[in-house]
Amino acid sequence: MPKTAQRLQTTGAGLGTLLANSIRSQNFPRSGESLDAAALVWSKAPVIVGAHDTGPLIRLKNRFWLAIPLPAAGKSLRGGGITPGEWERRRGMRLRFVYRRTGPSLLVADRARINTRGQAVASRAKTGRNQVPAPIFLLVPQVKLPKRLDLDSEAERALDSVPGLIVANRVEGRL
Repeated sequence: MPKTAQRLQTTGAGLGTLLANSIRSQNFPRSGESLDAAALVWSKAPVIVGAHDTGPLIRLKNRFWLAIPLPAAGKSLRGGGITPGEWERRRGMRLRFVYRRTGPSLLVADRARINTRGQAVASRAKTGRNQVPAPIFLLVPQVKLPKRLDLDSEAERALDSVPGLIVANRVEGRL
């Protein structure tokens, strides 16, 4: 029951079924009845589940910026997010740092055009037609991951239901 509740909470938080299915459980003894029964619930991805359970502050150790790709950056060839270095290698363009006091800083491609898929690519026009400075990455010093899960409450709820289950099963056994 706690495994099912934690899996439902994970999918309900929008974290997907793959992460939800990483939550496993084991009952002891594996078969039969016992007065020393126990259950263990764990995750095969404890770092990811723990991060969404605690809501940590993410920052780099060397105090540089975190680069968050915008839709104009496109996707990585390896899947997932693209890095500024990979973007420069693939597009053959340099990114320029733009500092903003009131908001996050930017990495901008100066002489780019936006294609039909909404991605910034090098403009082939000699006249400068359709060339715009396109923001590619947001640069932030740190990010606070929102707390999406509350797995401790599920564990407490399961622990509180144990005496009632024992009494219910004991009364059924005597009748």
